[in-house]
Amino acid sequence: MPVLVFCIIVSFMLYLFYKTKYFRTNRPMEKGWLSGKSAMALGSFVLFFGINQFFLELSTARIIVGILFVLFGSASVFNGFRQYKHFLPLAVKEAEVYETT
Repeated sequence: MPVLVFCIIVSFMLYLFYKTKYFRTNRPMEKGWLSGKSAMALGSFVLFFGINQFFLELSTARIIVGILFVLFGSASVFNGFRQYKHFLPLAVKEAEVYETT
């Protein structure tokens, strides 16, 4: 499916983008915030990859791998969102402190 392949590529590119920003920042709360965003991007990559497995030639192994990828990708997106939600107000406060100094 071309739509899923596009989503796979975009989510992997977002993962690389957020990981690069993560390594370039020195602020600890912003690092946590970016880590959550990169976890969501990597989780969506794995999730879309698992969904894509169901549209290829089906076999028992491919179905099992697809189900595992969907489960692990969904868990990663969920945990990344929780981390993002936790660090967002802290990163905003940290940015305000750094901006005033």
